[in-house]
Amino acid sequence: MIKELALADVRAELTGTRKMLEQVPDDRFGWSPHARSFNLGELSTHLVNILHWMEGVMEHDEFDMAQSPLPREPLKTRAALLNEFDRRETRCLEALDEIDDKALQADWVLKNGNQVISRLPRVAAVRLFVISHMIHHRAQLGVYLRLLGQPIPGVYGPSADDTAGDD
Repeated sequence: MIKELALADVRAELTGTRKMLEQVPDDRFGWSPHARSFNLGELSTHLVNILHWMEGVMEHDEFDMAQSPLPREPLKTRAALLNEFDRRETRCLEALDEIDDKALQADWVLKNGNQVISRLPRVAAVRLFVISHMIHHRAQLGVYLRLLGQPIPGVYGPSADDTAGDD
């Protein structure tokens, strides 16, 4: 039952995230709203890379940020973003589908070297470090897209852009 709820949650958020990524304009990947912000390509790539966390949470009992690899180069085109998203989405859903409810209730640990940052049930780690993290950066992407004049797709229902002209 836990796995079915998690899968439904993940699938819904993946659908909304892909719709948002479909709006990323190829010619604005270097644009940033502020000097301290990710540029559009970096933010979009980060959003896609969050899906890799699902595999880590499902396949390992802990993640040590001190041992994590350096961030990869940002993807350069919308097509590359969507291809990578689709690849990671498939693996993400497979990883979640392959686990059972007992394993989802087992502890998962996030640490930085010897410091434990978080210890929580694996299913809660999925919600916090994958789903909520994805929602957070998807919302940032929505702001970027709005500032660039791109249409914003509805994620939880129609957006103002989806209903424009429906008077």
